[in-house]
Amino acid sequence: MAENHTAQDLKPAFSSSASSSNASASATALWYVAPRECALNVEALPELAEQDCLIRTLWSGISRGTERLVWEGRVPVAEYERMRAPFQQGAFPFPVKYGYCAVGIVDAGPADLLGVTVFCLHPHQDWFVAPAKRLTRVPSSVPARRAILAANMETALNAHWDAGSGPADRIVVVGGGVIGLLVAWLAARLPGAQVTLVDLDESRQAVANRLGFGFARPDAAPQDADIVFHASASAAGLATAIGCAGPEARIVELSWYGEGAVAAPLGGAFHSRRLQLLSSQVGQVSSSRRARWDYARRSAAAMALLADDRLDALITDEIPFTDAPGRLPALLAPGAAGLTAAICYGEPS
Repeated sequence: MAENHTAQDLKPAFSSSASSSNASASATALWYVAPRECALNVEALPELAEQDCLIRTLWSGISRGTERLVWEGRVPVAEYERMRAPFQQGAFPFPVKYGYCAVGIVDAGPADLLGVTVFCLHPHQDWFVAPAKRLTRVPSSVPARRAILAANMETALNAHWDAGSGPADRIVVVGGGVIGLLVAWLAARLPGAQVTLVDLDESRQAVANRLGFGFARPDAAPQDADIVFHASASAAGLATAIGCAGPEARIVELSWYGEGAVAAPLGGAFHSRRLQLLSSQVGQVSSSRRARWDYARRSAAAMALLADDRLDALITDEIPFTDAPGRLPALLAPGAAGLTAAICYGEPS
């Protein structure tokens, strides 16, 4: 790994030609280097191959749930390969360059992409190189800062495909993090759907009201739901989700628990009510769509869904890239308030 260094404005000496040499170009990246410790490192950029793009990063997003597990060194050994992010460097547990919510402008590469704002599943880094086919265009209707939510939106969209959500369904979402909020927001767009977010944090009620769906604490959670999504990553939340489900309802598990073992209350009425417990994970397109949808189509659809100004409420923190090593411990601490944290690579918004 490259020597530890503070971030600098190091624009690589590229031209728009994909064949230009860039052997000496460097960039600054965020690495998780030890439990609860991260650092900025300077590293060499690869040469641009044909159809490669050089991207100047504008924003990247911290996915708190997943990156907290990485930061704490709690990725299970058995999941080391499946948990690898695109363009990840290093290996679990440490040191590892991790992240998957980067938005930037194409500075060099194919002519039809020059100057285009794009999203990429890339770690936190001020400049990076990626193949054109791995980029998703950000439409003019979606601000670059909000586009960091694209990976989360893709997860929420895939979850609804797995669940088979439909108009007029009674839908409950347990867990008001970013994924839960996006799942609820999509559900509320279904005609006639009755949607309730369930969370212990009463501050989520204001967000729910802004996004157009109901809110309840666990002790007042709705019963007899047609579909329940669980996204709290807690045993108590899973118990609440099971309790909300109506007869033969589907409970979609979206939480990622890392190494933790989770008690699931599968006794009582779980069997007599013929409940279904289904896992949903974004690594594969839902089987209900897989024959017709590839990753690029799903990514473009998720990006287009972000054209709603109300979704800016899901970005609650903004930090300069140069301050990331000092600020991330508080943002990733267990129980830390807030939703998505946006890393800014230029002037703050």
